[in-house]
Amino acid sequence: MEAFQTLDYIIFAVYGILILGVGLWVSRSKNGEKKSAEDYFLAGKSLPFWAIGASLIAANISAEQFIGMSGSGFAIGLAIASYEWMGALTLIIVAKFFLPVFIRQGLFTIPEFIEKRFNTNLKTILAIFWVGLFIFVNLTSVLFLGAKALDTVLGNGDGTMIFPLILGLAFFAAAYSIWGGLTAVAWTDVIQVVLLVIGGFITTVIALDHVTPDGGIFAGIDHIYQQAGDKFHMILHRDHPQFMNLPGIGVIIGGLWVANLYYFGFNQYIIQRALAAKSLREAQKGLAFAAFLKLLLPIFVVVPGIIAYILYMQGDGTAAMDGVKSVFERADGSINYDLAYPWLVKTFIPTGIKGLVVAALTAAILSSLASMLNSTATIFTMDLYKPYFSKKTDGSDLVRVGRISVLVSLALAVIIAPALDSMPQMFQYIQEYTGVVSPGILAVFLMGLFWKKTNAKGAIVGVLSSIPIALLLKLLPIEMPFLDQMLYTSLLTIVVILMVSLLTADYDEDPKAIPLPKETFKTDFNFNIAAYAVMILLVVIYAVFW
Repeated sequence: MEAFQTLDYIIFAVYGILILGVGLWVSRSKNGEKKSAEDYFLAGKSLPFWAIGASLIAANISAEQFIGMSGSGFAIGLAIASYEWMGALTLIIVAKFFLPVFIRQGLFTIPEFIEKRFNTNLKTILAIFWVGLFIFVNLTSVLFLGAKALDTVLGNGDGTMIFPLILGLAFFAAAYSIWGGLTAVAWTDVIQVVLLVIGGFITTVIALDHVTPDGGIFAGIDHIYQQAGDKFHMILHRDHPQFMNLPGIGVIIGGLWVANLYYFGFNQYIIQRALAAKSLREAQKGLAFAAFLKLLLPIFVVVPGIIAYILYMQGDGTAAMDGVKSVFERADGSINYDLAYPWLVKTFIPTGIKGLVVAALTAAILSSLASMLNSTATIFTMDLYKPYFSKKTDGSDLVRVGRISVLVSLALAVIIAPALDSMPQMFQYIQEYTGVVSPGILAVFLMGLFWKKTNAKGAIVGVLSSIPIALLLKLLPIEMPFLDQMLYTSLLTIVVILMVSLLTADYDEDPKAIPLPKETFKTDFNFNIAAYAVMILLVVIYAVFW
C-alpha cells in the first residue's frame, strides 16, 4: 500500500486553502454592514437551486457513507443502496408536500413550526432534544468516524492519529463556518460536492480497472456481476443473514419511509438549505436536483465495497493482493468490512490522484460537520436564547450568540468524541438511538401538517408515548427488524395523537391548524418533469436489480 507522497500533500493543501479562502471570501461584510440573523442563519434567503441541492447532499454524505456504506456493500451488496435511492424519492415528496408549508410560514427552524402549530412548551422540549442530539450524537460521531477514516487512509489505522485528526477537522470546520454562517457553509459545499463526485468516480473507475487481471472498466463491471451476482439484489429474502437489517419488501413499503421522511423533512441541518432559498420554486428545484445526485451516490459508496469483496474472495496472487486476507480478517476470524473503501484508496489510487480522493473524503466530513454546527447554533439561538434570554428587541445580539454557540458545541463534541472509541458497534447504537425517537416526532409533524383536529395535548402525549412504545416493541419476545419497529411505532403514535385529540377537543378544527388550500401543493412544470424522471429511474433500477 503506497503511502501519501509529497504531491498528495500538495494537492490536499491546495484543497484546504481553497475551501478556507472561499468560505472567508463569501462571508465578508459589505461596506461594514453587520450580519442580520437572516443573513447568518439563512444566508439572506438568497440561495439558488443548484447551491441548495449541492449543499444538501454535501451535508448528507459523510464518513459513514464512504466508510460504513462501502462496508455494507462488502457485507450485503447493492441492497444497502435503498437508503440512497429511496431517499431520492423522499426528497421529491418533501419538496412537494412539506416545503410549501414551511417556507410560507417564514420559518428559521423546524422547532419554530411546532410553536406555530401547537405551543411554546412543546417547541422548547423538542429544541432542547435536537440541540442535545446534534452535539452528543451527530457532531461527536462525525468527528470520530471522520478522524478514524482519515487515520485508516493516511496512517496505519492503529488509532494514534485519531485525536489530532479530530482537532484538525474541528479547527478547519470552525475556521470558516463560525464567521460566515450558512452562507459560508452552503457555498463551500458546492465545491465539496464536486470533489465528492469526482473523488468517488475516480475510486470506482480505478477499482473496476483492477478487479480483473487484464484490466478494463467494462470488463470489471462484467466480472463483478458474474462473480458476485448475489450482491446485486435490492430485495433480500427472509433467509438472508442481513434480513433483520433490510427486511425484504418492507424496505420499500415499511420503516425506511419513517427514517427518510424524518431525516429529509424535519432534520434542521438538512432542510435549512431549503429554508434559505430565494423562493419556494427555487427550493423545490434544489431538492429535485439533490434527488438526482442521490441516485448517483451508490455508484461511489456501495459499488467500491462490492469490488473490495471480489478482490478479497480472489485472495492473493498479485503483488497488490498479497496479504489481502490478513488486511480484512481480525484475530478472532471475523471480517472488518469498514476497511473496504480505505483499502481500495491506499492500494490502487496512484500518487497525486490519491491526494484528490482523500480531499474528497475530507470534504464529505467537513461539509457535514459545518452543517451540523450551523444548525445547532440556529436552533439554540432562535428557539432557546432569543425567546428566553435575549434582552435586545432588535436582534443585534443573535449573530454573536450563534457564533459562541458554535464554539461551545464544537468544544463539547471534541471532548466527547474520543470516548466513542470504546463503544462497540457505535454506528448501530447511534442508529437505534435516533430510531427510538424519530417515529414519534415524525408522527407529530405529519398529524400537525395534515390533520386539522390535532391539538397540543395530542401532540405532547403522542411524542412522549412514542418512546415507551418503541422500547416495548424492541423488548417483545419476537424477532422484528428494526425498520419494522420504526414503522409500527410511528403508526401507533399516530393512533395515540388521534385519540387524545378527539377526546380533548371541543371543536371541528384546532385554532392553530394550518390552512392548506389546493394551490399549496401546486408545482411548476420543471419540478414535475424532474419528479417523474426520478420515479421512472427508480422503477427501472428496482426492476433490473430486484
